Amino acid sequence: MIKPLLAISILAVTIAIANAGSAEAQTPDPDYFTAYEGLRLERTSDGILTVALTRDGGPLTFTATDHRQFVDAFYRIGQDRANKVVILTGAGGDWLAGIDFASFGNVADPDVWSTVHDEGSQVVENLINIRVPVICAVEGRALVHSEYCLTADVIVAGAGATFGDAPHFAGGIVPGDGIFTAWAYRAGPGRASAFLLNPDPITAQTAADWGVVNHIVADGQAVARARELATGWLRVPEVTRRNTRIHFAQPLKERLIDETGYGLALEGASAAALVKSFTPAD
Repeated sequence: MIKPLLAISILAVTIAIANAGSAEAQTPDPDYFTAYEGLRLERTSDGILTVALTRDGGPLTFTATDHRQFVDAFYRIGQDRANKVVILTGAGGDWLAGIDFASFGNVADPDVWSTVHDEGSQVVENLINIRVPVICAVEGRALVHSEYCLTADVIVAGAGATFGDAPHFAGGIVPGDGIFTAWAYRAGPGRASAFLLNPDPITAQTAADWGVVNHIVADGQAVARARELATGWLRVPEVTRRNTRIHFAQPLKERLIDETGYGLALEGASAAALVKSFTPAD
């Protein structure tokens, strides 16, 4: 028979555990979840954070505001230890397919490009500094900033997904913002060069053949598969998860830090040349 004092202690512990679980479930989302107009953040009770690139629930057309806000967003995501696994994805059937060049202003102006340069370096550094496993779930067109996706540990793609680079060489500027570094790291420099010089996107299957995409699923199922993977990873101790991500990300992190600032300087010069080419000669 349980002694009265022991029974009371067991009851107190049980109530405390139940109350803790209830309090955790009722904890409001942090303020940064709603701070960025180009992102939708949702986190499960066990810490799987899904980050969707979207505007008003539909596909995101990338703007200068997103470029600025994503720097802070990915820093905050990496800083928040309540995030146990991160899933990056798009919305409305695409990863990221469009960009609003005009929103960046006069990119031939050194003051304007200095901002673009700093933000471009910081955003990829903050992505690669997320210190928990990251999965990228790609549906549809990944034609803008696919390097964000390639900072993930695992990439899941719908069968109809395509990868390309609309803003850079095809548009008249150097692909210097980390996209060559990320693709060269994942696929090899020869494939990365040909990919970035070619205006035609590649299929998910080609990306898988190159070792970039790890899982191909039926269209519309990329996030579901990513969540299955993430749930399985939660069975591993948190320190193991975090340290594995840190270990796996380090080689790409070193390359991004070494190459992105220089690449963006080259891109800035080419952007100025492109603007100049549009100006009628006197």
